[in-house]
Amino acid sequence: MIPTPRPAHDRFRPSIAPRLAPLPAHADVIVVGAGAAGIAAARTLTERGVSVAVLEARDRIGGRLVTTNLRGHPVDLGGHWLHAGPINPLVRLGEARGEPLRVAAQEGHLFVSGRKGRPAEAAAHARAFSVADRALTVQAGLDGPDRPASSALPPGLGPWAERISLVHGLVSGRPLTEVSLHDFPSMEYGDNRFIAGGYGGYLARLAQGLPIALNTPVVRIDWSGPGVAVEVADGSVRHAEAVIVTIPMMVLRASPLFNPALPPETRAAIDGFSSGIYEHAVLHWPSAPFQGRDRLAAMVGGRHRPPGLLTRVDDTPFHFFELDTHMAQALDARGRDPDAARRLVRSVLADHFGHRALHDLSIPAISEWRHDPWSLGSWAVVPPGHAPARQRLQTPIGNKIWFAGEALSRLQWGTAGGAYEEGTMAAANCSLHIV
Repeated sequence: MIPTPRPAHDRFRPSIAPRLAPLPAHADVIVVGAGAAGIAAARTLTERGVSVAVLEARDRIGGRLVTTNLRGHPVDLGGHWLHAGPINPLVRLGEARGEPLRVAAQEGHLFVSGRKGRPAEAAAHARAFSVADRALTVQAGLDGPDRPASSALPPGLGPWAERISLVHGLVSGRPLTEVSLHDFPSMEYGDNRFIAGGYGGYLARLAQGLPIALNTPVVRIDWSGPGVAVEVADGSVRHAEAVIVTIPMMVLRASPLFNPALPPETRAAIDGFSSGIYEHAVLHWPSAPFQGRDRLAAMVGGRHRPPGLLTRVDDTPFHFFELDTHMAQALDARGRDPDAARRLVRSVLADHFGHRALHDLSIPAISEWRHDPWSLGSWAVVPPGHAPARQRLQTPIGNKIWFAGEALSRLQWGTAGGAYEEGTMAAANCSLHIV
């Protein structure tokens, strides 16, 4: 049997490895997964005096948040934005802890066929996005049958229509034809944040001192008895009164984890999600034609139409070149080769800025969350007609099985803030049933 290649990002080690506590001999609650939701659940239960054991399949904490050191700088290989500052619990917590948060810049860059966009072009670009965002948000709030989000895009967007579809498809995780309009992400609050030292580093600090066992994948959850019995890969079994499952939906969908099987409505909710794809190539490009830290760059015209680029990350020579569903699928059609992604990125940038501009460009890292066996995607996407699934999964099963994670969040899905909030709520509700 040929082993499955590890995802390209998996060879990088986290910049911070928190000190973890040993598991208690007996835990009231077992938390499966030590990503943002699992860490939130463990912190909440511990604060409430409920004993907890966190079982994590990976050899690190953080899930799809991981910060590594590249050329002396902390760089995020997964989530990087703290979205929706006014409602994001990780922003509120970070401010209370004195974490080094900063508001994301509102200004961006526009390049048209390799040149800087003129002021009139930049203004037209911004107006078109504003019109589209209003239409999508208003339509998402209407009653009536669900439909693809693409159907709500208004006419009259002119030459920016394709760009708008690409960007919204990128941040939705799938093309808008495959995204529920009723579930369209309403996170255009502004006041997004970044954090010095990386998002993964922040989450690692939050995990400090928690009882987490690494390299401990769960293979079965038996809830047939009075509590739950959780079996891990080495054959050992831990018993508890309840379990909080924070495994990504795509992994749950692929795993026959529960005995007895989950209720049909719960199973259908899990199986109906699709895998969101949002990858990035980390660029080290000192001479890149972008000024100002943490600014988004739009590149239109040319043969290639990249959906996104975040420039001068943390005021360094690093940039994030975003890869959407179409780009990732085209790469996968050529086989698992991270160098194919590097060639694609170079081709796109050369198309817009010329080969000479790339003389000092290197691409030290590529994310592949879609190929990560413990993620199978960047987040969970609700296709048209499946919008009630998030709320359905917030209902516990027999007060023994609770789900948590970004997939349950209506307002912050696809984000670590959403995962953290759902982990906190699941733990708070679960603790009420622990006697």
